[in-house]
Amino acid sequence: MRRGELIDEVRELLAKTGFYLSERHDQRGLTFDVVARRDDLLLLIKVLQNVDAFTKENADELRMIATTLKGSPLVIGERSGGGPLEEGVIYSRFGVPILSRRTFTELFEEGVPPFMFSAPGGLYVRLDAEALQAARAERGISLGTLAEVAGVSRRTIQMYLEGMSATVDVALRLEEFLGAPLVMPVDPFSYSKETGELLRSFEAFERFERDVFRKLEALGYSVLPTVRSPFEAFASRSETLLTGVPTRAERVDEKARIVTDISRVVERDAVLFVEIYTRRHSIEGTPLIQKDELRRIRDPDEIEDLIEERRK
Repeated sequence: MRRGELIDEVRELLAKTGFYLSERHDQRGLTFDVVARRDDLLLLIKVLQNVDAFTKENADELRMIATTLKGSPLVIGERSGGGPLEEGVIYSRFGVPILSRRTFTELFEEGVPPFMFSAPGGLYVRLDAEALQAARAERGISLGTLAEVAGVSRRTIQMYLEGMSATVDVALRLEEFLGAPLVMPVDPFSYSKETGELLRSFEAFERFERDVFRKLEALGYSVLPTVRSPFEAFASRSETLLTGVPTRAERVDEKARIVTDISRVVERDAVLFVEIYTRRHSIEGTPLIQKDELRRIRDPDEIEDLIEERRK
């Protein structure tokens, strides 16, 4: 299946299961391909045929965006260098969960969560430590006996009782011996909330972008630049704004349409700073602030008042 077809399939499944989606954008090289929200669950999804193409730089930015928006990053793929991704398994790359197309379908369409996750050394499962302790106490089984059945040390059994995960083989041996279900489903969205490594400066950006970011910082905003997204930064003061800075080669109305669409799904306001003069003050509800206007602003309340006025 081609990547475009895979993206369409992911979007169709999400729409069918009640998600509100951003429009499809055909820009290449973006950090994410799909933005979707259902109730409190916001997903930022990258779709790949081969997940080995997902780089640390992609992961850092995707995690940063997801953390800033209080959402969850996710990669959906078909294979890696070792072959097809297995069903029912959560993979991970640079702290971002990865699901196969079938696992994704089972989770959202059929309500069947994955029970295994991939880690160095093989496939692992989460053991229900309380159920393991209860089954052991009910039958009066010693740590030594469980260790012998599982083929591990007594210390390892104790660690299972404290919540450590086990290999699939060990879990199956324990379940069969105790006659009790011990394996728990795995939540693919309980990933680390640490943000990715952020840009240390604005030097990677075009001159006008740098000027905008530095001006916003001087006005008291915290600015988190993005590199592979349809918008150029998050600017945060009293609220977090999706901040777009169209280049001279970009059409302002098209840029505004894309940024506005994403802002509606993630439930954050957006603003565009434009270098080329335009008579318009907003496009589709997204305020436009021109270079000369931004240069004249000296107080952060001025820019917030201007943004609020142009949202209407």
